[in-house]
Amino acid sequence: MRLRTITWRAHHPRWSFEPTSGDGSARYGGRFNRVGLPSLYTSLRLETAWLEAQQGFPFKAQPMTICGYAVDCDDIADLTDAAARQALGIDAPDLACAWEDMASRGATPPSWALADRLIAAGFAGIVVPSFATGATAVDVNAVFWIWADDPPHQVRVIDDLGRLPRNDLSWH
Repeated sequence: MRLRTITWRAHHPRWSFEPTSGDGSARYGGRFNRVGLPSLYTSLRLETAWLEAQQGFPFKAQPMTICGYAVDCDDIADLTDAAARQALGIDAPDLACAWEDMASRGATPPSWALADRLIAAGFAGIVVPSFATGATAVDVNAVFWIWADDPPHQVRVIDDLGRLPRNDLSWH
């Protein structure tokens, strides 16, 4: 499918000069990427981005930089749709697996294996339910494995006024 929308991300202000890097997910891994694979995790609603960033502590809000992203991206698998999951041979429980626990024990989480398979099949990313604490059916994420500033895999930060810093010198 083609995803054309605005997505959102709330991230640590320290990295606001690199809002599309994917370096953090490459360093630590994520639900849908193993260590070493840069991935950009965004949300389809601002509220979901905030929920994701709080990592289970919604009432202990920490400072975040919230960015919007203009998305015009082909090759997206919609894993919120049961028929699409079935066509791709994906079991819903694999999406919600306890990936961090499994990875910490040296096991390959099913969500990593399905991401590997989708990437090998040419998918640039997925639309998937949020599994953040407190998430409901309206909380949906878009995860990108391939992205650029322009279509066909556009995921471009919206900063028309140049408010984001260009480097990390402001932190010194």
